[in-house]
Amino acid sequence: MDFVEIALFEQALAVPINILPQDGEVNYHGEIMLLTESDFYFNALLTEINWRCDQAVIFGKHIETKRKVAWYAEQPFSYTYSNITKCALPWTENLKILKAIVEQKTGETYNSCLLNLYHNGSEGMAWHSDGEKDLKKNGAIASLSFGAIRKFAFKHKSTKKVISLELKAGSLLVMKGETQQHWLHRLPPTKKVQDARINLTFRTINP
Repeated sequence: MDFVEIALFEQALAVPINILPQDGEVNYHGEIMLLTESDFYFNALLTEINWRCDQAVIFGKHIETKRKVAWYAEQPFSYTYSNITKCALPWTENLKILKAIVEQKTGETYNSCLLNLYHNGSEGMAWHSDGEKDLKKNGAIASLSFGAIRKFAFKHKSTKKVISLELKAGSLLVMKGETQQHWLHRLPPTKKVQDARINLTFRTINP
């Protein structure tokens, strides 16, 4: 299995970098806001978002995670993943602002946002693809990070090639095209990180 770790130290990039060598497009935009702005939104989201422990039904067993999630949108969309259906809450003012920033940076539009709160490095996300039937086919998913720096990885479904990079506070990563068909992604757990991370994934739900 090939393994590539990408070191990206730049601030906001003039032209985003596609980090995938084939079968998809994942554009890294760098840090799109100052650390003071990033810290402001981290603290605001930490207190104002209606966080709940994530849930899943796996092999008929109901699982509840330490990681917390929230689901917001322009309409009360239903969204089903891991055999659990969630109903979206209305946008907060800060989420509206962040959505507008991400739309301006990416040239895409989004009607919903799934948020994840990882309290420390022991909490992560296993290999998966965002291929739920509710999502726009080949639509862009914009990932905006706040808080602790965490490693994020992609693995090709056929070649098993792995590509990883560190996502810093205020950084923006956009998955689009056929990425979900050919690549898995994950947030690996680590004992090195003690601080919390909030991740926003703006996406488009088919009404």
